[in-house]
Amino acid sequence: MDLVPLNHHSEAPLYRQLFEQIAEQIRSGKLGRGERLPATRELAGQLGLNRATISAAYEMLESHGLIAGQVGRGSFVIGRRTSPGVDWDGRLQRNEAGTVAPAAGKQFISFVVSRPSDALFPLDDFRAACAAVLARADLAEILQLGSPSGYEPLRRHLLEEARKEGLAGSDDDLIVTNGCQQALDLIARVLLRPGDAVAMEDPVYAGLKNLLGGMGARLVGVPVEEGMDAAGLRRALEREQPRMIVATPNFQNPTGTTLPIGAREALLEAAHSAGVPLIENDPYGELRYAGEPQPALKRLDRRGGTVLLRSFSKVSFPGLRVGWALGPRALIERLRQAKEASDLHTDQLSQAVLLEFAGSGRLEAHRERVRAAGRERLAAVLNACRDFLPAGTRWTHPEGGMNLWVRLPRPWDAGELLTAVQKRGVSYLPGRYFEVSRREPGALRLSFAGLEVDRIRQGVRIIGQVLRELREEAAEKGEPVPAMV
Repeated sequence: MDLVPLNHHSEAPLYRQLFEQIAEQIRSGKLGRGERLPATRELAGQLGLNRATISAAYEMLESHGLIAGQVGRGSFVIGRRTSPGVDWDGRLQRNEAGTVAPAAGKQFISFVVSRPSDALFPLDDFRAACAAVLARADLAEILQLGSPSGYEPLRRHLLEEARKEGLAGSDDDLIVTNGCQQALDLIARVLLRPGDAVAMEDPVYAGLKNLLGGMGARLVGVPVEEGMDAAGLRRALEREQPRMIVATPNFQNPTGTTLPIGAREALLEAAHSAGVPLIENDPYGELRYAGEPQPALKRLDRRGGTVLLRSFSKVSFPGLRVGWALGPRALIERLRQAKEASDLHTDQLSQAVLLEFAGSGRLEAHRERVRAAGRERLAAVLNACRDFLPAGTRWTHPEGGMNLWVRLPRPWDAGELLTAVQKRGVSYLPGRYFEVSRREPGALRLSFAGLEVDRIRQGVRIIGQVLRELREEAAEKGEPVPAMV
């Protein structure tokens, strides 16, 4: 590969710069199909980068369908696009969202993307909210350059709501961000230096793993079973001395698990004892379909070391990219400075529209529709797993959110199985995209919120059929087969 030096002062993370360079060489044909990429350790040494940066770039290349990793052999170029959604020889190929585009005429079922269904969007209500904002006397002011802290009326509204919920104390402040991802990025820029350790769930949301790994952080995984394991966290804090902890207490991505109250208190105590900030990433908390809600970590924290991140993306319109961070005033001011250095100003129009959408009551009505649909779809995916997946398969039982974590019986490898499933018109994300330090070859994530009930059942049924057929083939050949117990 002919790579130009990466810009360490660019706003773009190093892993994304590297991804773009390699992707361009594959798409241009300079790197041909079947060529082997350097091992991550080798390329890290050549470029003087952290190995995690190379791994993040390779994972992004694989999610875009440009390379494929083979256990024990390395990563190989598998093709280049000649038209949107089609690779070099017209077979199925992943698109920019990481899903796999179908061949012509094929109905494809994708469990890949964790997002709401656009069929649920109340477009007429949204148009009405837009019209109300566009008719306002202060429209010219809204269209001016906005504060990096966010559209001030929305910022005040969110802060007042947080105070009513008991989330914000007298020393807290709030900044509006471009979703939770930008908030995480700003926090990492402010609190971390290359080589610093960060404790997080394992498995964890791939966007967080890639973000922090691309910044040169050392990722310390804490096992997730029924939420982040408190004992595992204490061991990690003693051994690694991380600079911060990131946790998703409600309907964690990818597992869908929720921390019970006792585990929340233990997590706070561990963070306080270690003297490190706790980042409560809560994009899914409002998507509860059953059971009783648990108090936010931010609300339970009496010492003020927790930063709460929330977003409109999962309960309204993801494309508007509006989230916020609530935390100690001194830290929020540092985040504001970092945000100003990054994008100078804020998009006030989308934030004004969301405030109008919320203030008119339309947002709450939409939330109820989303919850009702999510409840139905969660039940569908749980029932489908019970009806169609082979004995020995285990899966989580979320009470909300958008994701389900499935563990296939040994020796199945969800990554190797994916190709066979894609040929039948179904796709999911294997567990390797989410692992920090623990290998779970048989794990996969099913993101169900964007699919209709019949599509969910059909997709899981196809996965089950492929598993049974492959097991029968293995038995006929005398090869090891999963223990179906």
